[in-house]
Formats: sequence, C-alpha cells, structure tokens
Amino acid sequence: MSRLRSAVQKGKLTALENTKVIKSSNKKKPKPTIKEEELSEMVPSSYHIFHDPSEISLFRSRLLHWYDQYKRELPWRTVAMKEPDVNIRTYAVWVSEIMLQQTQVATVIDYYNKWMKRWPSVEKLAAATLEEVNQMWAGLGYYSRGRRLHEGAKKVVSELGGQMPRTTEELLKQLPGVGRYTAGAIGSIALGQVTGAVDGNVIRVLCRVRAIGAYSTSPTVTDALWKIADRIVEQERPGDFNQAMMELGARVCTPKSPLCSQCPIQTNCHAFRKVSIKQEKDSKRLPSNLAANPNTLVPDIENCSATGNCNLCLLEEWDPQLGVQNYPRKPFKKAPRVEQTLTCIVERQRAGEEIEYLLTQRPNKGLLAGMWELPSFILEAGVSENKHKGLLCSMMQKLLGTSLDTDLLQFVGEVVHIFSHIHQTYIVFSCCVSDCSEAEQEQKTSWLTKSALQGAAVSTGVKKIMKLYESTNNVGSKDKKRKLSPLVGKEKRSNKTKRLKESATNGGPKQLCLSEFFSTSKPAAKANGKHS
Repeated sequence: MSRLRSAVQKGKLTALENTKVIKSSNKKKPKPTIKEEELSEMVPSSYHIFHDPSEISLFRSRLLHWYDQYKRELPWRTVAMKEPDVNIRTYAVWVSEIMLQQTQVATVIDYYNKWMKRWPSVEKLAAATLEEVNQMWAGLGYYSRGRRLHEGAKKVVSELGGQMPRTTEELLKQLPGVGRYTAGAIGSIALGQVTGAVDGNVIRVLCRVRAIGAYSTSPTVTDALWKIADRIVEQERPGDFNQAMMELGARVCTPKSPLCSQCPIQTNCHAFRKVSIKQEKDSKRLPSNLAANPNTLVPDIENCSATGNCNLCLLEEWDPQLGVQNYPRKPFKKAPRVEQTLTCIVERQRAGEEIEYLLTQRPNKGLLAGMWELPSFILEAGVSENKHKGLLCSMMQKLLGTSLDTDLLQFVGEVVHIFSHIHQTYIVFSCCVSDCSEAEQEQKTSWLTKSALQGAAVSTGVKKIMKLYESTNNVGSKDKKRKLSPLVGKEKRSNKTKRLKESATNGGPKQLCLSEFFSTSKPAAKANGKHS
C-alpha cells in the first residue's frame, strides 16, 4: 500500500514538472536588442546617400549654376580667386575660416578687413604681440580663436620656414585650432584639394536633402555626412562647391522659414518631396494606393526602405507643422550655468589729467584668456547682498594696497551677458580713489583713460558695463537701495538690463558728460604709495 502511494505521488510530481516545462517553452522569447556599437556599424540605406552618378552630376551642376549667379562678394573669396601667392592665399582663407566659426558673415567682414590690412601675411601676424591680437579681436567673441591664430602663425614662421601647409592633412596636423571642417574648407578653397567641408550650414542642407533625422551631433550621423560630402564634391571646383553648399544653407536652406521655392536642388531634396507627398495625401488628391504604384508621377521616396532598423531615420514622429524643418534633429542643449560676478569700476583723476579706470588682466588660459577686464570675481552661491561691499573692499585692498571705506562704493546696476555656456550677471559698483599704487601681486593691472579703454582688448561684457555706467544717473550720487536680490530669476534680471539698454539707446534722462559727473563727486579717500 505504501509503495502504491509512493508511486502515485512520484507520478504527480513528474506530471507537474512536465507541465512547467511546457508552459516555459510556450513563453514568447524576447526579441534580441540591438547594441549601440552594432547600431553604429549598420550600413545606411541607399535612401540616405547619393548612389546614382547621374543624380550627383545634376546636383553639382544645379548648385554651382546657382552659386555663380547669386553668391555674395566677400573679401576672402576675392583673395582666394585672385591672389597668385599660395602662401598669402592660404593664410587669408585660414583667417576668414577661424573668424567665421560661430559668427555671422556680416559681423566678420569689418574685422577681417582690418585684420588683413594690419597683418597681410603670416610673417606679419607672427611678429605681433598677443596683446595686439586680443585688441584687434575685441568684440568678436570666442577669444581663444584669435590666440590660436597667433600661435599658429608663430609656429608656421618658426617651425615651417614661413610656409603655410599645402594639404588638408598637413593643415589639420600643423595648425592649432584647425579641425576637420576648417582643414577641409581651407584645403578646398585655397589649395584646390578635392575634399568635403561639413559645417553647420552643410549639415542642415545634407540632412534635408537625404532625410537624415537622427541627432545631427551623433558620431553615426557625422560620419555619414562626411562620406556624403566627400562623395558629391565637384572635383574641378571643390572650393566653389563647398562654398556653394555653405551659401545655400546660410541664405536659402535656413534653420527657420527655409525658402524652398528658391532652392536650386529642390528636386533632389527628400525632405521637400516628403512634404509634397504628405500635402497631396492630406488634400485627398493622392489616393492611398498611388504612392505604391511604380508608374505614378510622384515616386515613393517618403520613407526609408529600412525603416525601423535605420540609424539615420527620424528618431521622433514626423511633425507636419515643421515640414522640412523636421531635419535635422538636434539633441537638447545643456542649459548654460548661471553665474554672478561682483564688478567694480574704479576711477581716479590726477591733477591736470584725464580720468583713468583700473583694469586687470585675466589668466592666459581659460575663459577670455589674456583679456583685460574691470576688477571682478565670481560670487559663491548664497552670499547675501549686505556682504557685497565688504567683499569688494577686500579685493580692492589686494589690488591697491590700501583700505577702502564701504561708503565709497556706489551701486551702479546689473548687466546680463550671455556666453555660449554661461549666463553671466555682473553686479556693478563704482568708486573714486585718489592717487594710489598697486600692491605687489600676481595679477597684472593697468590704468586706462576712457579713450584708451575703448580701444583696449576688453570683452563685450566690459563694454556693456561701461555703457551702463555712463548712461545711468546713479554715478556720483548716494548708493541707491537695491530692489533685486542675488537670487532673482534670470528673466527679471534680463528685463531690467533691457530697460536700462533702451534708456541708453533712446537718450534717457539728459546726462552730463562723464568728466562733469566726477568734478562734483565727493573727495576720494587718500591712499599712500607710488604712482602706477
């Protein structure tokens, strides 16, 4: 009997285990995931590249025909076309390309003309001082560009015998601050090298023409765009072709409100064709089965044949409101960090001389390297307003070697200045000091008159501060009560700065000239020491 029970129990256990196995085998197996490294190695669909030689030929001819008709006459283009000396030609294009990095053409023209007039050759630039270069660059922004031009010129003269590199590869290897795009642009425009040049404008054009909707900054998209650019560049006129692509992106295929009706390569553009097909479908002029018919007048290029597995297609849903502006897609930018900087405008006037302002020189590395600025330092988070004057007095003690009474400090206002990665608010005070000498210190200082300051190597932020200082009616008066705390949102600060700017632009209350303000100001505290 016990054996029978044991056999029955054993049978039940076996049956139960078999049931589990069956249930387990019936479960759906998870689909294998595509790893990022595998995704980056996937071959792009022919939808996203130029594979038809006849289309490439037509694309080139249409683009260059448009460029010959509508190109802007720019000084560096004139040099590239007419200058027989390859060394000067390469140098001139190099200067223009560095200046044009993240800067509009209209802004660059005047700077470029002044630069080339002063330093028409690489030897002339190499002989200049960094101070002179910074002074010439002042107001153009991204000041490290000017410093690298200067460093590159000195290297060309000292290490390359004064001869500019002659190939794209050498440009990339030999010149500081020259990346893949800049080397391609200089090589093709100045040296006739058959190479593509992919900048922001070209990225936009190619992403729309080939319907590339993945994030434009990803390595996969970057690699694909460079392969396309190298494939389609015109071999007889590589420089003109690359400039035509940039010109098209800057003037027709713009980030917003692109002028598709004026585009010379409209029929080659997948994004434009996609918009057209969708519009026809939406208006019910195109039956749903028409796009699938190979004999229709409107070919079905609406989607990539590898949809779902393509690493160049749109990562998000098509937005009908955007149209061709669905391409390219950019990842969200990291918000700029918010900083507050205490700044003091220190002035002195010696008998019979002009008013002078104290400036300090920034370190040779980092933001605004080597530039001159008003005495400043970044505020730590949580510092209360009532400590601002005390902190400024401590800073001035180090700079001037003498104590400063907080009552001499007058609040001027706040100036907002946006760097590419920093939202900077300058909290500005001013003070008048008598004749004084600077203490021994590592930081270099200088006293400049108003006219000298305007021509010095100072940043746009400093110019904004001085403009506010001259326009506000607080100069020479008692310190006004501040209504904004250091932690007020950037929007309120921006509005306040905007109102102050508008007041200055529109004339505002009638102001005395700067010298008249200080002729009536209170006598400054005496300070002992040598003249600087």
